[in-house]
Amino acid sequence: GVGGGFTRASAGCGDGILFANNEKATMQNLNDRLASYLDKVRLLEGDNADLECKIREWYAKVGPSCEPRDYSCFHKEIEDLQNQILCAAMDTNKILLSIDNNRMTADDFRVKYETECGLRQNVDADICNLRPVLDQLASCKTDLQLQCEALTEEMCCLKTNHEEEMSCLRKQATGDVSVEVNACPGPDLRKILEDLRCQYEMLMERNRKETEQWYACKVEEVNLEVITSSQEIESSNKQVTELRRQLQALEINVQAQLTMKENLESSLAETECRYNKYLAELQSQISCVEQRLAEIRAEMECQNQEYKTLLDVKCRLEQEIQTYHCLLE
Repeated sequence: GVGGGFTRASAGCGDGILFANNEKATMQNLNDRLASYLDKVRLLEGDNADLECKIREWYAKVGPSCEPRDYSCFHKEIEDLQNQILCAAMDTNKILLSIDNNRMTADDFRVKYETECGLRQNVDADICNLRPVLDQLASCKTDLQLQCEALTEEMCCLKTNHEEEMSCLRKQATGDVSVEVNACPGPDLRKILEDLRCQYEMLMERNRKETEQWYACKVEEVNLEVITSSQEIESSNKQVTELRRQLQALEINVQAQLTMKENLESSLAETECRYNKYLAELQSQISCVEQRLAEIRAEMECQNQEYKTLLDVKCRLEQEIQTYHCLLE
């Protein structure tokens, strides 16, 4: 009854469970199978001890009809199997703990990777938002340069016109004029022209200074805007370079973690295959032990049958002896 129940329990935990998708459930099933094997082996040991006690009692009462068999060699094999099963259970628990730790590490790196991806997307969005500002600053710089060139050309034109007007006035002032007027002497034209020339030169000088001041202010503003834009562009480029470096480092780290994960998965598959083979060997050994126990049980039944037969013969002989005694009397 014990051997048959153990066989059914072993058949109930089929090999299909070992190849389930969930690794944790698979290892839990392995642990359950090992625990079941240990319980069954302990139960078999108890039953075997009871049977040995009964056999010894029977031989003590009746006496050995034949030479008893020595089953002490099986105890060593059973102890070895128990030790192997315990070692396999400990190795399985260690592998499960290592798998859980690696899974937690992979989850942490996945969260870090997702966070860095979000930061990268935010930086890309900021860069996209800064590009229109950069284009606007470039267009403003171009406009200011065009205005500066226009003002330079205008100033050159004003200087040219001023020089032409001055040359015309000098020619008019130094020309030979011979006029005979019998009237009273009029105002001094030379003095008037000198006064006009002085006023015109003062006006031109004042306009030139104002134009130069305005041009200097505009150039300074443009230079400040260009410097500010250059600093912003440089800082943005540095930030983009730093983010790219961080992204490359994260990609390398993720690749390393993926490689580690693949190695762990392959190691887990090899471990499962090895333990499947080991469990198959244990199953075959346990089947051999069950077969030996069945043989022992059959032999005990044969011995019991022989004992009953001998007991019946003894009873008949005693009856015949009693009959002979009666006849002799």
